[in-house]
Amino acid sequence: MLQRPVPWPDGAKVACAITLDMDADSLVHIHHGAGATNKLSATSMLRYGPDVAVPRILDTYRRFGLKQTFFIPAWCLDNHPAAVDAIVEDGHEIGYHGYIHEAPNSLSPAQEHDWMCRSIEIIERRTGKRPRGNRSPLYHMSSKTPEFLAQEGFVYDSSLMGDEVPYMLQTDKGRIAELPVSWATDDWPPYVHAPDLDYAFAVQPPDRAMDIFMAEFGALRACPGGLWIGVWHPFVSGRLSRWQRVEKMIDYMIGTGDVWFASLEDIAAHVRSVEASGDYEPRIDHLPYHTENQVPDELWGKA
Repeated sequence: MLQRPVPWPDGAKVACAITLDMDADSLVHIHHGAGATNKLSATSMLRYGPDVAVPRILDTYRRFGLKQTFFIPAWCLDNHPAAVDAIVEDGHEIGYHGYIHEAPNSLSPAQEHDWMCRSIEIIERRTGKRPRGNRSPLYHMSSKTPEFLAQEGFVYDSSLMGDEVPYMLQTDKGRIAELPVSWATDDWPPYVHAPDLDYAFAVQPPDRAMDIFMAEFGALRACPGGLWIGVWHPFVSGRLSRWQRVEKMIDYMIGTGDVWFASLEDIAAHVRSVEASGDYEPRIDHLPYHTENQVPDELWGKA
């Protein structure tokens, strides 16, 4: 049922990655600016991520022998150095996730590129390596983001939702791989209740949230060649009851014998490799999709 199934290493049916967006208290600052200093409860909730959840998550990864991907705003690298150093020391990938969780499509092209370059410099200084992958905050990629990523030497993006398998984004500045995601494997809808961030969802028990995540996994396992990416947050999924359930999930996935767990950088490299060898032909999306308004004036706003 997948149009372009990827031949994964060692005959795996599904490539899996648990990606952690470690936004920490960048969220309260980008939402409230100077008023963030008076948002102590929200700040404490968000700092739970680097202070409590990240050590727990890293311990799990060590026990299972996993190397995974963390997307971290550059501001957080400077403000939460202990968590970042622990992630780097354990050999995990750190990708670009904005400077302070700003939406790229709310900026001018010049602003977006400037803050991207500033953030790359911070990531390289803090980790010793330029980032290879991007996830736009809240998936808010602009029409210029893929072009800027290609220009700055990124290998992949993981912000779009156009398939269950990797595909390519072709821009005037070059091509990058898209490792697509889905709201169905994002932990925000089932777990986040944060009035100070303007989110008030009904919090689900871990087993209910996992039912949704694992439905996606089961479908991909039944149709080999796809990609399952968890888009999770340390302050959300790293809470004790939730992370205990994640450990059970990891154990089950590995136990099937059908899974290749890898960082997104390694998954993107594999896709490039099988494309170069002729074993895989990815779909190519030429961007931007549109450059002009497509709506007749009399239909504007009539949704």
